[in-house]
Amino acid sequence: MAKSKTTRVKAKAVDTTIIVNKKARHDYFIEDTYEAGVALLGWEVKSLRSKKVQLTDSYVLLKDGEAFVLGCHITPLNTASAHVVCEPDRTKKLLLKSKELSKLFAAVNQKGHTCVATKMYWKGHLVKFQIALAKGKQDHDKRSAEKDREWAVDKQRIVRHENR
Repeated sequence: MAKSKTTRVKAKAVDTTIIVNKKARHDYFIEDTYEAGVALLGWEVKSLRSKKVQLTDSYVLLKDGEAFVLGCHITPLNTASAHVVCEPDRTKKLLLKSKELSKLFAAVNQKGHTCVATKMYWKGHLVKFQIALAKGKQDHDKRSAEKDREWAVDKQRIVRHENR
């Protein structure tokens, strides 16, 4: 009898990312990131499962000891119930610990600092936001970052051509 060979297949890592705010990395220097839960309605969670969300112009408002996400647009599904009123641009409350909130309040009060939503993802069955403490970039900073990116691509191209 031949022994059966057991092959070990690595399980593919499931992509838990719902959406990434690429514009935030372009417009801001990201200094510190925090993970925050979010209070959502049922229809919003269903829309997030089909990735019908936009984070492009969203930001975090810190007010009265609480944090809220503004500008996060969740498109309602066509199959949503008729008796549920869907408000796509609803302000969503972020769930953070009090120490994290106090750090954010202190940092945002400094000149030039703001708080933006950079990523939305699943953590188990929960939806989480990655929010970042950021400082705005000037135009020359954006140009130099783009120049560095292009140089990295050209460098790889040169190395690949030389190794042939």
